Parts: sequence; structure tokens; C-alpha cells
Amino acid sequence: MTALPASLAFWCDLLGFRVLYDRPEQGFAAIERGGIEFMLEEYETGPSERCWDTGLREKPYGRGINFEMTVGDIAPLLERLKHAPWPIFFGPEERWYRISAAEETGVRQFLVQDPDGYLLRLSQSLGQRPLQA
Repeated sequence: MTALPASLAFWCDLLGFRVLYDRPEQGFAAIERGGIEFMLEEYETGPSERCWDTGLREKPYGRGINFEMTVGDIAPLLERLKHAPWPIFFGPEERWYRISAAEETGVRQFLVQDPDGYLLRLSQSLGQRPLQA
């Protein structure tokens, strides 16, 4: 896993999270943004009684999963990432998803990878509307 300072720089400086509490000596930080919370933790290098590995450790981590986070407006995040410069994995796009037989919900969204390769989907709501034909 990427060193904790690099992860914190991405999550806090670029995505606007804040540190709730941390234990730098253990390579750990709990972060939050608008009610969304994540725990960042460096992998231990030696044997541990708390080994949570489910497979080989190789980047990009979390293959096949993306973490969706709803924010009020994705534009400021896109600007920060652009000026970093940090690559956008996909988007931005506007997309409507069917949620019932008569209604759909819309989002403006993009995907970005964190320093460890985890795929993050940041979206803002466009509301709901009658299902379009």
C-alpha cells in the first residue's frame, strides 16, 4: 500500500476529506467528508495476528469494485484533480438510471483512482424524473 502521507494528500488535499483521528506510528488515519468515512491503513510488513488479506497484494488494489460517494457538486473536485494534475479514470458524464417501472434518477459522475489504485466514483444528484422512453 502507498505510504499514508501520499494517501492523505490525495484524500484530504484533492478530495476534501478531513482527518477525524490518526495513529501515524501505526500507519492509520480515519477520514471523513460530508458523512462519508474511510479508514486508511498501511499494510504491515511483518507477520501479524490481524492479517486481513484475502489474496495477493498487488496494485491496483480492489479490482472489480468502485466506491461511490455522493457530493453536492463534482466540479470543484474535478478542478482540484486537474490542477494536481491527477488523471481522471472515466468521465465526467451525466447518467440516468431506472429505479422503478416509472421513474429514474440522474447523476453527474466521474471515476478516479486513489494512490493505491482503488476506484472511486464521485457523483452529484440530478434528481429524479419520469422514466424516459
